[in-house]
This record gives sequence, structure tokens and C-alpha cells, in this order.
Amino acid sequence: MNTVALVFLGLLAFVILSIISIYNSLIAKRNQVKNIRAGVDTQLKKRYDLIPNLVAAVKEYLTHEKETLTKVTELRNRAIATTSDVESFELNSQLSKLLGNIQVSIEAYPELKANENIMHLQTTLNELEEQISAARRAYNSSVMIYNNAIEMFPSSIIANIFNFQKDKFFETKGDEKETPNVGNLFNN
Repeated sequence: MNTVALVFLGLLAFVILSIISIYNSLIAKRNQVKNIRAGVDTQLKKRYDLIPNLVAAVKEYLTHEKETLTKVTELRNRAIATTSDVESFELNSQLSKLLGNIQVSIEAYPELKANENIMHLQTTLNELEEQISAARRAYNSSVMIYNNAIEMFPSSIIANIFNFQKDKFFETKGDEKETPNVGNLFNN
């Protein structure tokens, strides 16, 4: 073989190996997003399992908070049933907000704070909310890396050829980013 043919074959091999490498990298990033999303789902499942216990314990003491407890139960059931990531993110954001309101209510009642079961549930719920928050951050980081790989050259070419789609971030609505006014919670 002549030198030109060897250079051409070497260049062709390099291009093919580069395409394979980029494709495999995109697959790995997409799978990482799916894996971390499953981790978020696991944390949310733990929350969904904990909510009936929290509701049952708090219901005994907070009969006037029945509307909030009913809403928490309804949101939990809807979040479990949904198949849409966007709807799931929305429902879980609403659920986080309501659970925060319940915790503020619990803190306002000394007899609740003295109850061991309530305290244990509240501690568990706080830990779980922190784990969910960490899982959401990990998910969003993974989505950012994956989306960047899809949009940046030269991997964007391979992503377009193989129809890789951008993933959605887990976002919090504007009003949920603000610190709640505790005084308003008790006036309602």
C-alpha cells in the first residue's frame, strides 16, 4: 500500500473511533441522568410512605389543619400516579411547600413538640427533605452535563445524528424560592 492510502485509512479509523467514543459518552451521560432520576424517585417514594404516618400522627392533634392534611394526601396520591416528569416536579414542589407549613404548625403547638412520635416523624421528614434536595441538585447537575454534551461541538453532531434529546431540569417556582412569612401561615 502506498503512503496516501495508509494515511487515509488511519484518518478514517480515527474518525470512526472518535464517533464511537462520543456516542458512548453520550449514552453514559444519558444513563447517569436516568440513574440519578431513579434516586430522586426513591427519595420521593420514602416521602410518600412517610406522609400517611405523619398525617395520622398530626391529625390527632391538629383537627383545624384538616384542609392542609387533605391537600398533602391528595398531592401525594397524584404525584405517585403521574407518569410525566414535568407534572411530578410540579406536584413535589407543592408537596414540599405544604409539608413546610405543617412543620411550622407543629412547632406552634408545645404538646405536639413533646410527643415522641411527632418529633421522630418531624426529624425524619427534615432529613428526608434534605436528601430530596441533595438528590435534586445531583439530578440537575447530571442533566446540565448531559445537555451540554448534546449541544456542544463536536458531540452535538453525533447527538443530532442519533436523535439524543435534551432533558428537563427539576425547577422550583418563583414563589417557592421565597422565605415563607410564618405570621401569615397562622392568620389563614
